[in-house]
Amino acid sequence: MDRKFLWLILIVAVGSPAALYLWREANRDQPQSPPAPASIAEPPIRYPIEAVGSAAESLPPLGDSDGIVRRALAALFGPRLENLFISQDIVRRVVATVDNLPRDHVSSRLMPVKPAHGLLLTTQTERGLALGPENAARYRPYVRLAQAVPTDKLVAAYTRFYPLLQQQYEGLGYPDGYFNDRVVQVIDHMLATPDVDGPLLLVQERVLYEFADPTLEELSAGQKILLRIGAENRVKIKAKLREIRQALTSQNAIEDFPAP
Repeated sequence: MDRKFLWLILIVAVGSPAALYLWREANRDQPQSPPAPASIAEPPIRYPIEAVGSAAESLPPLGDSDGIVRRALAALFGPRLENLFISQDIVRRVVATVDNLPRDHVSSRLMPVKPAHGLLLTTQTERGLALGPENAARYRPYVRLAQAVPTDKLVAAYTRFYPLLQQQYEGLGYPDGYFNDRVVQVIDHMLATPDVDGPLLLVQERVLYEFADPTLEELSAGQKILLRIGAENRVKIKAKLREIRQALTSQNAIEDFPAP
């Protein structure tokens, strides 16, 4: 993706203790008004997104945005879009999934992509049950699609629809939050996923498989996804995430995404 986001910063007003003392002396015999509550500084915006060109034009209401967003995604991903993506509540799904990746659980019903075909594949090793190496093939269509999309065009589309993403993020319960800052934070979190040598051992104490290594099992939902897709896919996805991060934190504007 490319470059176009410059962001704002907070200002905190600080009262002078000396001025407060003199005011109290001058009004000693008068009833005092209760002190004004201390102003609460809003968190600074680290990576602002600045809409330019058609990105600054009016967008449809959030609840009516699926059509225009779907057309933009089709222009980026082509005919494979319908095979891999869910085309309803797109903005809501993207924002909720991004926000939940560093957490313990990501709801499958809110993900913007369809689940990989087939069941998780396992194999028996000398050390016990492990994730099968052929399991990575289930995720290759997603990885190929991510690699094929030019980063600059993807970021341009993201910038065009950023007001909708920000609105959804605030509605998610972050009225003072800035979605692009959260995106960069989540990318950094995903890039910190450990690269494990050797087979990923599993246990099945209940219905679902878990990583036998407690350290891996304690990772976030997003990091576990990067482990499950296999080492080769993980390297490619991390490389794409680094490109995206560079674009989202760059101060250079990028070519505007054409209106679909």
